[in-house]
Amino acid sequence: MSHRPLDISGLPSYRFSHHSLMWWGVMGMILLEGTAFALTIAAYFYLWSQAQTWPLSTTPPELFWGTLNLVVLLLSAWPNHWTKRAGEDGDEPKIRIGLVICALFGIVLIAIRGFEFTALNCRWDSDAYGSIVWLLLGLHTVHLVTDVYDTIVLAGVFFFTQPLEGRRHVDVSENGLYWYFVVLTWIPIYAVIYLFPRVSS
Repeated sequence: MSHRPLDISGLPSYRFSHHSLMWWGVMGMILLEGTAFALTIAAYFYLWSQAQTWPLSTTPPELFWGTLNLVVLLLSAWPNHWTKRAGEDGDEPKIRIGLVICALFGIVLIAIRGFEFTALNCRWDSDAYGSIVWLLLGLHTVHLVTDVYDTIVLAGVFFFTQPLEGRRHVDVSENGLYWYFVVLTWIPIYAVIYLFPRVSS
């Protein structure tokens, strides 16, 4: 009995969500980096528990820049979601618009973060408080800058490369997933740096 070969030429060459290896890679990275954030926050509270006063030799940073960062980050979730959906729908005109908007949000956030560092009321080497606060902000800034860079590169690909492979749409979707991580991790970090020292004093 002869067997005909299975024709798989009609199957898509890419998939989204958990059907994609890229999705698993991004989720693995989120898990590892989320653990790093959790350990750093745990170190913050450990140092706090060993101190008679907290912050040690300064006052908590002013709320303005950190709060502005929080508001803009939360607002950025909407165009990010819109662009992620456009990627999954394969709508390249919307993808281009969305990537530009997301990149502009990211550039604004990096600028705000620069002002935020200047308003910390401490140096990274001033004491344990200064070191852990700069570490928390530094870790989040690395993730922020990394994703903004990735967004700008993707925008360049969609504007200047034709024709595009479908897996580039997957890249847009997973870039959006990573941005959710950047947004959500700022909420507890903001609370730790700006709110908890005020509530406890």
